[in-house]
Amino acid sequence: MGTLYLVATPIGNLEDITLRALRILREARLIAAEDTRHTRRLLDRYAITTPVISYHEHNKQARQAEVLAVLAEGDVALVSDAGTPAINDPGYELVQAAIAAGYPVSPVPGPSAPLAALIASGLPTAQWTYLGYLPARPAERRAFIARYAGLPTTLLILETPHRLLAALRDLEAGLGDRPMCAAREITKLHEEFVRGPISAVRAHFEQHAPRGEFVLVIAGQAAPPPRATGEEWQTRARRRLGELIAGGMSASAAARQVARELGVPRQAVYALWLAQQADATHDL
Repeated sequence: MGTLYLVATPIGNLEDITLRALRILREARLIAAEDTRHTRRLLDRYAITTPVISYHEHNKQARQAEVLAVLAEGDVALVSDAGTPAINDPGYELVQAAIAAGYPVSPVPGPSAPLAALIASGLPTAQWTYLGYLPARPAERRAFIARYAGLPTTLLILETPHRLLAALRDLEAGLGDRPMCAAREITKLHEEFVRGPISAVRAHFEQHAPRGEFVLVIAGQAAPPPRATGEEWQTRARRRLGELIAGGMSASAAARQVARELGVPRQAVYALWLAQQADATHDL
């Protein structure tokens, strides 16, 4: 009985492959690859002659029985076009089938575009949520974004170059102007990380045509500020309103900022300012 090995392969730079991955690819009876032409470039680089068959979204049902038959005699290595297999590709269905048939399944860890983007983004890495590709249709994309807008974890999203600007506009509208990092061509010659508020990243790619596959790393929903109560918030609000208005900010804008800082309704802050103005007029 063989083992189904899930072999992570380079996401760009062909040097990013482990010694164990090379050994497994050489020793396996069969390599099941998402795109055999793409995988051949890696195999040729390292003089690996193991037989290769295609296993992708359009032939997964037909190929599954063939792969399981080979597993009965020896090991099979599953690879995707780039990175870790079974993430955003049909590999997970083969994993399920192998487990159901009683074959061992073993990961061979290595490159992963979402994780590479996350660790280089400068955003929190302790907790994160991987969302895969955004829906292509605008209405579905906006609904999808709204579903996850309240998560406090860093968000990881994949996107294609031709949908990037539309996605950034919807992300800005649905999440607010949060910090983010757009990573493209990771480990390749033109590797790029564009960091800043969503609006700044969008403006960058409005000036520079998007090229390559993207990983978008976006800050999670910030925790609300502590809510002030009773006379405490009123005293603090009056003082802060005075500072902001003296600095040239309009009363409406100052009330909005103070409400955000103190975690109280804007209408309550604005009403406090109106009452303060009325008192000042009465004293005259």
